[in-house]
Amino acid sequence: MRVVLNLLFWSLFLSLAYGFYHRQFINYPEGEKWIGLTVVALSFVYLPLFLVHRWKGKKLSDYTLSDQNIAKIRSEKGKNTENQ
Repeated sequence: MRVVLNLLFWSLFLSLAYGFYHRQFINYPEGEKWIGLTVVALSFVYLPLFLVHRWKGKKLSDYTLSDQNIAKIRSEKGKNTENQ
């Protein structure tokens, strides 16, 4: 998965660079299309794949504020007040 993400990122980066080059030197409207399609691909293809890859094997409850996590934070905060 890491190789696929890396390959996809660099291909989209090159596509974006080509879009800026095309817009500047060849044809402005067509370059804008390249840039727009690349941004859409980054947003709707690359970003979800990247997030799925990074969140694999992690529990969402570790990163949300539930009553248990808030109580744990408050108890840890009370222990560290003597260093102030």
